[in-house]
Amino acid sequence: MIKDIDKKSRIIISDTGEEFYYLEGPKSRWKEFIFTLKVMKEFISAFRRLHFVGPCITVFGSARYAQDHAFFKMAEEVGKELTNIGFTVMTGGGPGIMEGANRGGFNNGGISVGAEIVLPHEQKPNPFLHATAKFNYFFVRKFLLFKYSYGFIVLPGGFGTMDELFEALTLIQTKKIKDFPIVVMGTEYYRPLMTLVEHMATEKTIDPEDLDLLLFTDSMEEAMQHIKKHSIERFKLLKKTEALSYLGESSFSTKRN
Repeated sequence: MIKDIDKKSRIIISDTGEEFYYLEGPKSRWKEFIFTLKVMKEFISAFRRLHFVGPCITVFGSARYAQDHAFFKMAEEVGKELTNIGFTVMTGGGPGIMEGANRGGFNNGGISVGAEIVLPHEQKPNPFLHATAKFNYFFVRKFLLFKYSYGFIVLPGGFGTMDELFEALTLIQTKKIKDFPIVVMGTEYYRPLMTLVEHMATEKTIDPEDLDLLLFTDSMEEAMQHIKKHSIERFKLLKKTEALSYLGESSFSTKRN
């Protein structure tokens, strides 16, 4: 089990919450240049830290579920089982489903990381993270959530979770990323979504084979077997990149009993 967390592994990139300002329309050339530098800083800082986390599965879900909720417990089991098959658990770093998944991986001796977004109500990171990156810009954060992942598990959530799910589907459908597996858990919650996606295929706004991009299940065993088949066996796990000490880099490590 993990005994210690290297405090140096946590990074905070920015917390000024300025994204809305840059979505209002064109600014002066100088302000646009400064904005570009801020975005670049967030990318580079996150790349530098998350380069060594190893292959991840990203878990999406609501921040609003309490620890005694069945979906929180499901997320905790998901995190545990993902580490059992060799993955780092990545989430948005907050409470609810995210905390459950991170806790499951962390307490099982695996690596657990987060990518937070700065919100007006000041979302705090959950305590089960080896590293957390904090972002002002949703598009930077989402890029990082996808970049290091070999698959995605989607638990019940709201607008943000739907945004992340359909972003993943769109990237895979348009071949901007490889067709990594997407597992949707909480089938009763997602029954209307299942109906909607089937209706899309009927109306030919998506292809019938696009339905194969999603696995709806409540079975932990089926979910993990799907990840193994369509991620580990199909794409193979990449070896972890070694950190270079002379560049001030440090690898993740876990201590087990």
